[in-house]
Amino acid sequence: MKAVLNLACLFLGLTALACPGFGADAPSLKPPPGAKVAIVMFEDMECPSCALHYPEVEEAGRSHHVPVLLRDFPLGPSHPWSFDAAVWARFFDTKSDALGHDFRAYIFKNQPLINPGNLRQFVQKFADDNHVPLPFAYDPEGKLKAKVQADHDLGMSLGLRETPTVFVVSNVESKKVETLDQDHLSQIIEDVQKNAPATPAPAKAVAKKKAASKQ
Repeated sequence: MKAVLNLACLFLGLTALACPGFGADAPSLKPPPGAKVAIVMFEDMECPSCALHYPEVEEAGRSHHVPVLLRDFPLGPSHPWSFDAAVWARFFDTKSDALGHDFRAYIFKNQPLINPGNLRQFVQKFADDNHVPLPFAYDPEGKLKAKVQADHDLGMSLGLRETPTVFVVSNVESKKVETLDQDHLSQIIEDVQKNAPATPAPAKAVAKKKAASKQ
């Protein structure tokens, strides 16, 4: 049954990438402060298509010097451990963004071996390998779960139904990546970079420049 569900996820994910239209206008997606352009990837950590394309998206971010913003979009009951894995990813995000990204890559790599009963064992191994102690209550106030849910709600508001769904965004436009191959993704990144406005100077720098001009 699990194999059937995973194949279904792969089919739906590829269908979403090939189907233009829905979710294409995403004005609520913006690059982080200081960045002109960013890649936004909505992913489910139990989705085989996400595991396949995650390294490609990360490499595209590195090669074009743009940040990759990961948004959690667990697909629900058909993927019984994906929500918990996303919460754990948020826990490692609190240590560093790099560690959070590394955890996702680790889970994607080991995805076929993971089930609801042994997820914690894989989390523990990753934590041990990276010298991160795991607290007994890693989300006592539910703040990490709330972040995962907020990402999911955002995805739903954009009309998403499958994963992975990838956007390249600036402060003036958002383009959905219809086909996740390296050449197509690179071309979209370059197109958005050409159209992106210059990054505003920090407020302090602007103030100093104005003060100097008055002297």
